[in-house]
Amino acid sequence: MGKYKLTWKDLSWNDFKIYLFALFKAFVPKKKLASLNDLEHFIQTKSAWVSQVTLYGYLKTRMGTRYVLHFENDEFMKSVNLAKWNIYAVALQDLTFFTFSYLKANKNYQDVDKSKEIFLKILDDETTNNMPQDIIKEAQKNFEEKFQNIDWNDHYNDLPFNPSALSLYKWAPIADELKVLDRSIVLNSVILKWDVVKKEFKERIKF
Repeated sequence: MGKYKLTWKDLSWNDFKIYLFALFKAFVPKKKLASLNDLEHFIQTKSAWVSQVTLYGYLKTRMGTRYVLHFENDEFMKSVNLAKWNIYAVALQDLTFFTFSYLKANKNYQDVDKSKEIFLKILDDETTNNMPQDIIKEAQKNFEEKFQNIDWNDHYNDLPFNPSALSLYKWAPIADELKVLDRSIVLNSVILKWDVVKKEFKERIKF
């Protein structure tokens, strides 16, 4: 990273533009997901939205009026950035496996190998956004391990988003003694966001 200093502005625009765009899009008729390219875009943007809105929402709730002031602290900024990418990596995996499991079980879609292709392509694209290489490599490894053992016909219905919920709990830069008090609230907040994404996916998918 050299002498480059992360600032609030660096994180705010890059991270919140997806969230703000998603809010705007809520009022615009959504086109059907009719191709793998559509699905890839859906997985990438929705994973980013869930990971960012839950992370920043949790930080803001815990810090209250001091929320913005913390972003002047270099070490805190590094922790936020690290948390953001780690949570996003797990969110990507969760949504990829959910969508392809749902397609196989409900739409008779058989080419589940495409899930790996899409996941790896999204990670590769994120290198241009400075996603750390060690997180990318760990995400690739975890995906491959899960890919070998997943039950495609049932996974979508078997708590598919628990890993990303637990990832927020693990990586959010909040003191451990406070996290313990927040555990159920934090996990539920992520699952509720994913419920919105699941509903939209089921309404838009046209494979």
